[in-house]
Amino acid sequence: MNEYHLFETAHGFAALAWNARGVTSFRLPAPRAEETRRSLLRRLPDAVEAEPPAKVVGLIQVIARYFEGERADFSDVALDLGQQDPLFAKIYDMVRRLGWGETTTYGEIAKALGEGPEVARDVGQAMARNPIPLIVPCHRVLAAGGKIGGFSAPGGSTAKVRMLELEGVVPEPPAPVKSTAQSSFVF
Repeated sequence: MNEYHLFETAHGFAALAWNARGVTSFRLPAPRAEETRRSLLRRLPDAVEAEPPAKVVGLIQVIARYFEGERADFSDVALDLGQQDPLFAKIYDMVRRLGWGETTTYGEIAKALGEGPEVARDVGQAMARNPIPLIVPCHRVLAAGGKIGGFSAPGGSTAKVRMLELEGVVPEPPAPVKSTAQSSFVF
């Protein structure tokens, strides 16, 4: 059985879910508590809101301090990722080893796993489906060339940039979007 708790951080309302084996889900802060609750319940529809046990209270406190800009390490947090594709499980394990302010790319993870560059796309898919962002720090995985890449959490890539900035990382800004429409005639 999964239980969850909503809590407020400096960046909005977050939610953490757990069971007897470990943390099962984390929802990054959103502006409204109800938005966070809906997001968590989409992933874990049978989860029950509950008061967290002492160990989870401690983790919630560390998460709240993270969003205030305090260095945090989540590498020893017990997780229950449920059934995962074996490749995704390896990817999550590798990403969990990334420390505060340390980044890598989708391609570098594929290479470290002994795979070819085509697996970088699978790394991106694993990051997009990460059930426990921050604790499995998918925000530290960038696109080629240090570009920000995508981020499926509330706030999208802007949230990813803010999290990296909390850790002292200044990612390369996204390239400007070039319009294919002709804007004017010049003679």
